Amino acid sequence: FTGKSNGVSFQNFNLNQPHPWRACMNKVGIYYAYWTHEWDVDFHPYVDKVADLGFDILEVNAGTFANLSSADRKALKAHADERKLNMTYCIGLPAAFDVASKDAATRQKGVAFLQAQAKGIGEVGGGQVSGILYSSWPALMPKGETDKRPYLENSLNSMRVAIKAAEENNVIFNMEVVNRFEQYLLNTAEEAVAYVKAVDSPNIKILLDTYHMNIEEDHIGTAIETAGDYLGHVHLGENNRRPPGYGHIAWDELASALKKIEYKGGLVMEPFLMPGGQVGSDIRVWRDMSVGVDLDFEAKKALQFIRGKLAGAQ
Repeated sequence: FTGKSNGVSFQNFNLNQPHPWRACMNKVGIYYAYWTHEWDVDFHPYVDKVADLGFDILEVNAGTFANLSSADRKALKAHADERKLNMTYCIGLPAAFDVASKDAATRQKGVAFLQAQAKGIGEVGGGQVSGILYSSWPALMPKGETDKRPYLENSLNSMRVAIKAAEENNVIFNMEVVNRFEQYLLNTAEEAVAYVKAVDSPNIKILLDTYHMNIEEDHIGTAIETAGDYLGHVHLGENNRRPPGYGHIAWDELASALKKIEYKGGLVMEPFLMPGGQVGSDIRVWRDMSVGVDLDFEAKKALQFIRGKLAGAQ
């Protein structure tokens, strides 16, 4: 990367020097798959890496976490607690578990999958599961169809059942709003608010992601304000999937809107630079943006960049 990030010069940038933005209220994290080619990995090394870099949150794949034994889930959570890290969880439901499907058996499997996610995370005290929990990922409208309302109704009916497990296990389900090329049900904050209101549970909220908002929303700040109190989680991604600061996302606008709605939740970076493996294939990374890049250094630099934006929000 060059020595400038979104107009900010990083020449002689001392990553170890104390800065006033360290006192900002929001916890900031990063998704483990920034460093991996596969979704299914041992998360323990990333607990230490992310803690050493100064992050507050490690986000991991919810499906991989659910597939661990009860003892292994508890050991991972204990490791994170020891390193003073919060853990959050994220997944896009596979097509076999599509809770919006026309096929009743597929919907039932999807509901059972979400219930298992909630119970597994409840075992370690609960927390937040975010992602495309309302359908499957990636998914487009079936060929020849233009009316998504039947799928939306299927999704809502499924979620009204699944959310009870979240309520019983101290788990929040955050519906991730994504772009039209990856999903068709929830592409804007406005659509997500309507969905969450229709489910009507204190345990369902919204995840907004700057990468997707950059494609679908007129203004990032307006989308944040539209979500308002329903906003449960935020993903930080540049328009080009690089770490925050290396694209054209309106970070000042984001920080200002978060301050305006008095958002107290977490923000998790989701950069993806490496092609190859299941991660590179699923995220559609077709060129290697990691060549010559110190991934740890860039992550820490992006962390301070975001904390600076949050602390300086007007």
